Amino acid sequence: MKRASITAITACLLSFGAKAEWFEVTGYANAYTADRAAARQEAVQDAITQALIFSGATVSSVQTLADGVLAQDHIKIKSHGEIQEINLVSENTKDGVMSVTLHLDIFPKQQQCPEESFNKQITITQSQLMQPHQARLGQIFDIHKSASERMYQTLMQRNMTVKPIPFIDKSINVRAFFSQNFDYDDKLIESLTATSNSQYVLLSQITDLANTQKLNSEYAFWQDDEYVRSFKIDFAAFDAISKDKVWQQHYSVTGIWPYEKTKIVDVYSDTFWHTDYGKRIQGVFNSLAQDLNQAFACLPTRGRILHKDQDQLVINLGRAHGLKVGQVLSIAHRSDVAGERNQFFTRSIQTINRVKVTQVNAQNAIATNIQNRPMNNIQINDIVELIITPAEDYAL
Repeated sequence: MKRASITAITACLLSFGAKAEWFEVTGYANAYTADRAAARQEAVQDAITQALIFSGATVSSVQTLADGVLAQDHIKIKSHGEIQEINLVSENTKDGVMSVTLHLDIFPKQQQCPEESFNKQITITQSQLMQPHQARLGQIFDIHKSASERMYQTLMQRNMTVKPIPFIDKSINVRAFFSQNFDYDDKLIESLTATSNSQYVLLSQITDLANTQKLNSEYAFWQDDEYVRSFKIDFAAFDAISKDKVWQQHYSVTGIWPYEKTKIVDVYSDTFWHTDYGKRIQGVFNSLAQDLNQAFACLPTRGRILHKDQDQLVINLGRAHGLKVGQVLSIAHRSDVAGERNQFFTRSIQTINRVKVTQVNAQNAIATNIQNRPMNNIQINDIVELIITPAEDYAL
């Protein structure tokens, strides 16, 4: 139930030279339950999550933070990232919906590195279901498709340096990308990133959906069946230019599966995603968003030369990546080296050539040679990298 409303107020704290933003957020939860405390906890978590999405802040645990709000434990609140203070403003229940309004005082973190100012586009692919027979309970054979859509929407809603590009309509065999032999097809990475103009590609595989135990007794025939079901998923991100694996993570959660064995479950429905099991999966994607942002924030902004016309180049970086007119880029020759088993490894040789951005479009830009040295040796598919000059270099 994503109907959270957000109001933001920025206050300057002159004594510290920092800006604090006050957010008023309303979160919602289903109140058709006897467990009112659980509904209140869910509504508080929903409000905090919406504030994080809107502000781009990060915390180590939304659940622990919500516990601190409900217990009025300010020490616990202050120990969880950039949220300094949370006040519970109001609570209301109407028509089976509980709403909780919070005031949040958020201090944005200091920039870790200059590269954090520039966006990195990453292709989000459809996850592969590795054990299809485990989907028989509930007939959830489309769980990898619906989970991929949910993952993309979660990343899209976040205010991050990582910008997702969807490629979730087609199935991809990703098994080799998670093996220890490193014998994956790097041409797949190249085709995926070239189509979407991304600098990275994210692959994933769902490795476990098994139900581990039944919660209620067989003799309690008047009770609905409930099972504990697992959800395990692996992620790996690859660089579009080098084809190297730059990030990998495994997530494992369990949740209550509230359906009978014969029930056919619609994994695209809000009803499914509002179950305890669906919320646990959503929690994985919330963690994924935060982990990706932290892992990619300080990676360099690199692109390729798409076209060359004497002293002018067209590159595959543009406004969407944070590029601006006047910025300077270095150029490196790209040279693929052949290895065993028909593998190719990308080698870059740095040049002293420099170009300045003169025109910026959404997904590409035009850069012009700023040196007397001709660019006769520069070729299409050579690598360009943004030169970030430290602030002190501009000091008078």
